[in-house]
Amino acid sequence: MAYSMDLSGRVALVTGASGGLGEQFARTLARSGAAVVLASRRVEKLKELRAQIEGEGGDAHVLSLDVTDVASIKAAVAHAETEVGSIDILINNSGVSTTQRLLDVTPEDYDFIFDTNTRGAFFVAQEVGRRMVARARGAAPGTFTGGRIVNIASMAGLKVLSQIGVYCMSKAAVVHMTKAMALEWGRFGINVNAICPGYIDTEINHHHWQTEQGQKLISMLPRKRIGEPQDLDALLVMLCASESHFINGAVIAADDGFAL
Repeated sequence: MAYSMDLSGRVALVTGASGGLGEQFARTLARSGAAVVLASRRVEKLKELRAQIEGEGGDAHVLSLDVTDVASIKAAVAHAETEVGSIDILINNSGVSTTQRLLDVTPEDYDFIFDTNTRGAFFVAQEVGRRMVARARGAAPGTFTGGRIVNIASMAGLKVLSQIGVYCMSKAAVVHMTKAMALEWGRFGINVNAICPGYIDTEINHHHWQTEQGQKLISMLPRKRIGEPQDLDALLVMLCASESHFINGAVIAADDGFAL
């Protein structure tokens, strides 16, 4: 008998869903049966993705969200729950980076990275977590069957890499944030875990792997290859499913062994 994990009846909010890993995460959750709320500042891209998901028979909704604006976060989560229903799953995925040596980082560069990767991720999780806790306590309407928050960190949060030091710092903070949330919210049936992807080929960096510098980097990897977005599918679904109820506070590297 085949083993499967079904997310039917669950509502999943995916931030940064307009491209890259966020787009793949949304497709995967929809194919697993979840109603997916697509959130990003690039609404037109989200509408295209919604049409594709619906064309495959999935359930998708579009939401404008700026994770650097706490008022936008509160309004977006409230709108999502009004339109689709209580959020059961959060994929906390929005992220940005710059490439420069630490001596060249300006205050604007630092704030650009931390405002999205750390501050934004925290307040998105806080707003969703607050509502999950209220439902668990019976203080808010809706049947609570356990919450799932998956923070998308990075292997750069586990292994320092040159020229993206501030990005590494921001993702290391997400790793500790995950553990802190798991510790405080676990007793309410909320599981908070982190995925630390390695080098993944997306439309944002696809051109880089064809360059001399990109090829040199690939040659330094343990198995001399980079991943595809779908390589994270099984891990993502597992962490979102009810079957993962005993996994809380885990920080899982999905990097083909790069951080070893």
